[in-house]
Amino acid sequence: MIPALPLSPLLRRALLSTAAVAVFALLVAEGAATGYAPTAVATVGTGMLCVAALVVPVGRFPLAAAVAVVASGALSVVTMRLTHRPEVTPGFAEMGALLLLVSRAVRSARPVPAAALSAASGLAAGLLPLRLPPAEHTDVIQLGEPVITFALALAVVLGLYLRLLDTFRAREREADRQAQRLEYARELHDFVAHHVTAMVAQTKAVRYASARGHAPAPDDLDRMLAGIERAGSQAIESMRGMVSVLRAPGEGPAAIRPTGDLGAELRSLTDEFTAAGPATADVFLAPGLTGAEHGLRPELTTAVHRVVRESLTNIRKHGEGVRQVTVDVRPSPEGTLIVTVTDDGRAAQSRAATGTGTGAAARAAGKAETANDGGAPSRTGFGLTGLAERVETLGGTFTAGPREDGTAGWRVTAELPLVPREA
Repeated sequence: MIPALPLSPLLRRALLSTAAVAVFALLVAEGAATGYAPTAVATVGTGMLCVAALVVPVGRFPLAAAVAVVASGALSVVTMRLTHRPEVTPGFAEMGALLLLVSRAVRSARPVPAAALSAASGLAAGLLPLRLPPAEHTDVIQLGEPVITFALALAVVLGLYLRLLDTFRAREREADRQAQRLEYARELHDFVAHHVTAMVAQTKAVRYASARGHAPAPDDLDRMLAGIERAGSQAIESMRGMVSVLRAPGEGPAAIRPTGDLGAELRSLTDEFTAAGPATADVFLAPGLTGAEHGLRPELTTAVHRVVRESLTNIRKHGEGVRQVTVDVRPSPEGTLIVTVTDDGRAAQSRAATGTGTGAAARAAGKAETANDGGAPSRTGFGLTGLAERVETLGGTFTAGPREDGTAGWRVTAELPLVPREA
């Protein structure tokens, strides 16, 4: 398709006005060619009706088109009984409008009304040359009618083509809306799960200590409750931010992307993670990525932030005996950015192994796998699935599973291209 020219509203109105004046002038000239005032007025009127039917809203098109076609056909029948006939033109502007009515009917109307309007418009267009004097009817039938028939076929083909394009556009819009809904769902999961999981972890720690007969001291209990309160407040703020994004027209999750210092953003995530205890977390960034001027694309920075946040949430929810977590972000010689989150915990039953590679990761992340020697089935949530989809959307690969060096622990790796992939 040829992209539309970026015209200003003023220029667009000027062009439309010029086109309207030109069409009206042509209709007046063809009406004046009849040499008879009543016929001239009627020719201009039917021509304007046909042109107007082309620009009315879709809901009013069937009625407007029916009125225009009936008026045009009736004028042709009446003109054939008159002595004053146009000697120069039978109304080519009106004929063109009738043929375009066929295209619009095929494009936008339902099948039965489209077929009826197309047949009526084609008949009205075929009657137009018969407005000429009877002496010219033989030549008109031999030469003009085949041309009109061919033009009518082209109008039908044009309407079908436009209808097909409209169908494709509708599907693309629906796919875009679905992708946007999935993106909102991922963002909502990321925001809420991260903070709520911290609340659950700290609550479990208090209950576990109390059940063992070692109730926390008042100062420790106050610190834990303060952490739960802070996590709850952050969850509420995240929810408010998401709601504000959903209410803002034309905006999406891009409006709430992390900005600024990548290292500070990641350390903020690890600080929240370690605040719930008892694990510690270290962040290692390659030189050049530690400051605010890291040079990474916004969508790449967002992906790194999401990978680390969801990985920490996954460790807090499913990791057992985790004492040390390492976050490592560095570029590779192959022109990619490798994000790795590793822990040293044992694999819990609900901690599922996932696949590797573009396309496979998103499918594998949502499958139930066996992650321990007991062989108990388990099911993941939507966090790793959303991460895999997010990484693959940027042209990267995603891997999550037990550490390959044989030591205890879990590793999440995302490899993202530093240069955007070509569309």
